Amino acid sequence: MNILIIMRGALLAAMVVIVSGCGKSAALNIDAKPAMNPMEVRPRQEIASQLKIGEANWQAVHGTLRVAGRVEADETRMARVSSPVTGRIVELEVLEGEHVKRGQVLATVYSVELSSSQSAFLKAWSQRQLAERAVARARQLLAAGVIGEAELQRRESELQQVSADLASCREQLAVLGLSKEAIEKLQSTRVVNSVTHLLATIDGTVLDRKANIGQVVEAVETVFTLADLSNLWLVADVPEQSSGSVEVGKKVEAEIPALPGQLISGRLGFVSATVTPETRTVRVRMNLANPHRKFKPAMLATITLVDGAERRLVIPTGAVVREGNEDHVLVQAAPNTFLLRKVELGEEFGDVRVVVTGLKPGEKLVVDGAFHLNNERKRMLLESSEGA
Repeated sequence: MNILIIMRGALLAAMVVIVSGCGKSAALNIDAKPAMNPMEVRPRQEIASQLKIGEANWQAVHGTLRVAGRVEADETRMARVSSPVTGRIVELEVLEGEHVKRGQVLATVYSVELSSSQSAFLKAWSQRQLAERAVARARQLLAAGVIGEAELQRRESELQQVSADLASCREQLAVLGLSKEAIEKLQSTRVVNSVTHLLATIDGTVLDRKANIGQVVEAVETVFTLADLSNLWLVADVPEQSSGSVEVGKKVEAEIPALPGQLISGRLGFVSATVTPETRTVRVRMNLANPHRKFKPAMLATITLVDGAERRLVIPTGAVVREGNEDHVLVQAAPNTFLLRKVELGEEFGDVRVVVTGLKPGEKLVVDGAFHLNNERKRMLLESSEGA
C-alpha cells in the first residue's frame, strides 16, 4: 500500500514538472521576437527623411573611351630649312617664335664650297666659249681646204665635252641653292659670291632654330623648323585592346588642362593602319582649327572617343553600394521598407550606370542616400544579433 502511494506521488510530481516545463516553453515562444531579415531595413525617421527615391529607366547612352592626348603641329604644314652648302653662319635674321613669310631671309651662310663651285662654273663657261670659237674657225679652214674633216670632228668633240662640264657645274650651283636668275647674273658679271641665304619656304612660325652665329653647318643639315599653326593635330595613342571600334569619322570630345572649361568637339580624321610595337597602341588624330593661336604644340589633352547612342537601362551612380566586393542597390519593398539586392552593372556614363541584371524598368530604389541607409541596415543587424 505504501509503495503504491509512493508511486502515485512520483507520477504526480513528474506530471507537474512536465506541465510546468511546457508552460515555460510556451511563454518563451510567445515573448521571442521574429528573426530579422538581414537584407531588410526600416530606417528611422531622421534617416528616411534624407532619402531620395527614383526608378531604373531606359536612357540613350554613348559608349566612351578616354585616353591621354596631346597637341601636335600639322606635319603637312611644316617645313625644315637646311643649308644647301657646308659653311659658317654669319648672320641670323629670326629667332624662335617669330612669324615669317615665304621667301624671307632667315640666315646668311659663308661658304668656301659655294665660291669654289662658282669658280668652276665660270671656268667651264670660258672653256665652252673657246671651244665654240675653235669649231667655228675649223669649219672655215675646212671650207678653205686647209684642214681635214678629222680635225673638225676633234674640235666638235671638245665642244661637246666642255658643254657637258658646263651643264654639270650649272646643276651643281642649283643644288647649292642658287636660283636661275643668280646663275645668269654670275655668268654675265663673272663676280663670285661666297654667301648664300637660307629662305623661308612657307608662311609660318619658327618652331626651332638649331644654329647660332659663327656655327659651322653641314650641307642638308636642318637649321630651322617652320610650321603653319593655323591648323594643328590633336593626337592620341589608343591601347591595342580598345582599338577595335576606333575608325575614321568617330566622334571626339577633348579637354585641354591649359584651357579649362573649353570643350573641343570633332571627328577622327586618321587612324593608323598599324600597331606601334613598342607601346602596343594605335595612333589616331583629328584636325584642330587654331585661327587665334590659342592651342600650342605639345599641350596635353584628355581625349574622349564617343560611340553612337544606345538605349540601355540605367540607374544613378549614387544608388550603388558596394557589399562584399559586389554591387547592390536598396529596392523599396513597401513604404519605409527597403531590401538590399545584388545587381550586375555595366559601364559608367557620366552620372549613371548601365544595369545588366538585377533590376527591371520602373522599380523604385534609393537613388540618393543609399550609402547611409545601408549603414543603418548594418547597425540594426548588429543590434539584433547582440540582443539575441
